[in-house]
Amino acid sequence: MISDFIYKYYIDPVKYGEPYNIVETLTYAIILIIGVYLLYRWFSNSAWLSEHGIKLDSSFILATLPYVVLGGVLRVIQDAGMVTGDWQYLIVTPPIYFLLFFFTLGMIFVGGTLKKNGLIKDFLLFYALIGCIAVFVISLILLSWGMAHTHVDLFILAVIPLMAITATVLIWVCMRYILTWEYVNDPLYLVLIFGQMLDASATSYGLTFHPAVHYIEQHVVGSNLIEMTGTAFVMFPLKLVVLFPAIYIMQMYRKEANPAFWHLVLLAMIVVGLAPGIRDMIRMVLYV
Repeated sequence: MISDFIYKYYIDPVKYGEPYNIVETLTYAIILIIGVYLLYRWFSNSAWLSEHGIKLDSSFILATLPYVVLGGVLRVIQDAGMVTGDWQYLIVTPPIYFLLFFFTLGMIFVGGTLKKNGLIKDFLLFYALIGCIAVFVISLILLSWGMAHTHVDLFILAVIPLMAITATVLIWVCMRYILTWEYVNDPLYLVLIFGQMLDASATSYGLTFHPAVHYIEQHVVGSNLIEMTGTAFVMFPLKLVVLFPAIYIMQMYRKEANPAFWHLVLLAMIVVGLAPGIRDMIRMVLYV
């Protein structure tokens, strides 16, 4: 029965917090690819965006990063059990991506309209500021809840980013001075590397060192590799196996590809590393 298939592979894993299965993973990958393509078509053909001077470039991607972080911290609201009933499933994967997409889209329309009417001068500043404010508000809510109900571990909040920064610097040195990839100085590549290293650092620390909560790796490939090797630190070489060829290929096609499409693909790569890394880190900070 189709309904049994849907419940088994899509609804029950979300409802009961089970690890991702291969069917679910492939489906979300397809949705991501379709979403990137549709966004590319919109940015390429939208007269409204052109009229308001909004284009998909490096500055826009950097201004969008607060919304990526917002997705990570907002996801912890559900992890902490702060929202009950069916509403909580709006902030789990994948519905949370649609929720954040429409919020981000709304801020683009608001910012563009305000700029057109002369109420703001800098669209990107307004756009990024709204994202930062949203992150700040959700972070305050989580901090207040953690102080009242669980525990706020500032050591974890320091050690995981430190692990990620250290790994990022080592990778950058290797790419820049051993492989002589001068283009790796691009802020977008640095954000991409840091996001993936934050994800690897959070997973490795959480599964190996967290003092109170037993975490599991939800993704299919990662969980299988951890089971095979017996260590969560296998996430670092796994990320490197993907990062090095990914950055090389992205740069190779940068001049040939449509700029909007190139930036969207890079944004998608940043999202799949940075957002889960933020979420996992905040979960461990709050012991949820």
